[in-house]
Amino acid sequence: MKSFSKIVIAFISAAYAIGALSLSASLPSRQMSNVRSGIPRDSIILSDPAVLADSKTQTYYMTGTGGLLWKSKDLDKWDGPFVVAQPDTTSWMGSHPQIWAAELHENNGKYYYFATFTNDKIIVETNQEGDIPRRASHILVADTPDGPYLPVSSADYLPEDRPTLDGTFWEENGKPYMVFCGEWLHNQNGTMEAIELSQDLSNSIGEPILLFRASDSPWSREKRNGEITFNRVTDGPWLFKTGTGKLGMIWTSWVFGDYTMGVAYSESDTIFGPWIQEQEPITPPNYGHGMIFKDLNGRDILSAHSHSVVNGRYVRRPTFWEVDLSGDKLKILKKLNP
Repeated sequence: MKSFSKIVIAFISAAYAIGALSLSASLPSRQMSNVRSGIPRDSIILSDPAVLADSKTQTYYMTGTGGLLWKSKDLDKWDGPFVVAQPDTTSWMGSHPQIWAAELHENNGKYYYFATFTNDKIIVETNQEGDIPRRASHILVADTPDGPYLPVSSADYLPEDRPTLDGTFWEENGKPYMVFCGEWLHNQNGTMEAIELSQDLSNSIGEPILLFRASDSPWSREKRNGEITFNRVTDGPWLFKTGTGKLGMIWTSWVFGDYTMGVAYSESDTIFGPWIQEQEPITPPNYGHGMIFKDLNGRDILSAHSHSVVNGRYVRRPTFWEVDLSGDKLKILKKLNP
């Protein structure tokens, strides 16, 4: 197996060893023996942090990899973790699915939980990277932001014969979409794709639409077969509009051994692109899988996780930056303490 494959597979495995749980849907919502209060954000280990700022409850809800939820009133001190995801154990996900990259989205008075589920017991293909398990994004729903979140339906939103991940929500011209990644393990060139959803988000409509490929990136790189070439990973899409109406997408890949986030902008300002990649990454090395939310004071905040090696293991912590979206492009202003 190539060295890059070892790095990425180790990255994935470590996320579950330190910051994620494979959860049984039989666990009741909001019950965990290790729920704590007033935890500083920089003490939380969490991959793929996504924040919902809920004006109704004046509370921040942070999800990510692992199927857990944290709550805060100020973005600094957090209570949790709470168990909120309750997938269908009779579905292809099985009784103990891995849960990756969960996001919360409010839509039409309900709260939707977009997350990637993996069942290692189902192998969808075997190739040069080994046995590839079934992995795909699904949507859960709740009446309140703290759940419990139950499946919207039993429908398969994404193809069952290839691994997909990191589904996120976008609405355009009255039509809802799921934007997601086609995993590089399938064809050695990860993709960014979109699929239309029904109005009630209970199923997908039609076939996925290709937005761009990993090989389109001018900034992500790896050394393969002795040559420097594009990095194969597409990870963590999040769409946003600038103050001038420009449609952008942050997404993450690698610059050799550094997990890093870049940005692309749609030339048509629609989801259909064409998508033009910025030449340089937007974050420093070792930050990635981001999303953008407006805090309860009206600031635009970029959330991502730091990526470091501590005592020989990967550690990821939520990191926030204040950003400026007033012009044509996303600008990072300052990192928020702690």
